[in-house]
Amino acid sequence: MDYDALSNWTFDDLEHDFSQRDTMLYALGLGFGEDPMDAKELTYVYEENLVAVPSMAVVLGYPGMWVQNPKTGVDWKKVLHGEQWLEVFKPLPTQGKVIGRTKIDHISDKGEGKGAVIYVSRDIIDAASNETLARVTMSIFARGDGGFGGENIPGPTPATIPDRAPDFTCDLATIPQQALIYRLSGDMNPLHADPAVATTAGFKQPILHGLATYGLAGRAVLKTVCDYDASRLTKLDVRFSSPVYPGETVHFDIWQDGQDVRFRATVPARDVVVLNNGAARVV
Repeated sequence: MDYDALSNWTFDDLEHDFSQRDTMLYALGLGFGEDPMDAKELTYVYEENLVAVPSMAVVLGYPGMWVQNPKTGVDWKKVLHGEQWLEVFKPLPTQGKVIGRTKIDHISDKGEGKGAVIYVSRDIIDAASNETLARVTMSIFARGDGGFGGENIPGPTPATIPDRAPDFTCDLATIPQQALIYRLSGDMNPLHADPAVATTAGFKQPILHGLATYGLAGRAVLKTVCDYDASRLTKLDVRFSSPVYPGETVHFDIWQDGQDVRFRATVPARDVVVLNNGAARVV
């Protein structure tokens, strides 16, 4: 890792034009419309009175796999998506042009052999009004890049899951072609499509995108707590724990305390936690 280069890294503003078709495709990649008679889910995948899923902000103005740039010095083959945070300031439009303005917030050196964490944020700005619609923040765990002499800066404190029975539960089934649909929203990593790439990486088959599982969390909160009112979901944070295989059912345990929502996601068939320390804000 070239710490000096990363500390001074600049991203060009990225203009992103998107249509109602893109908005519907993103929602379909999360399984919205699974029940053709569910009018509340239909509003996310049908042009009549179309509404954007709040978590769609994570695919808008995305700068791509920038850590692959040799100038970063990052061993990109060893990076993992650690955490994802989202704040929504205004409901997302269903079509239009936005600007993605990305910056590196800070880099934490965990020590030799312990990796480093790169914290990156992106503002999603409406190109017409110049209003900031959302802020997307993520942590990148660079497993092969610790020990460069940087400061070990603690990350945000993870949300605490309540020690009691959940207030709501929600099961969301994925379909075998889920990753093939979701990747059309911008993340074309062959790990999610090509069996040869997936098995080389140590998986039995292509895995679902982490941000698709993240989007499932948003869908679960919209369904159980928001009555599908997208304007009520203004925050969605998770810590990634394990991948989901397309075709699996993801189970969500959800706790609510006023505007604060906590959740955890598991795949019961494999008895594995896939998302942990989940937090949402519902207004």
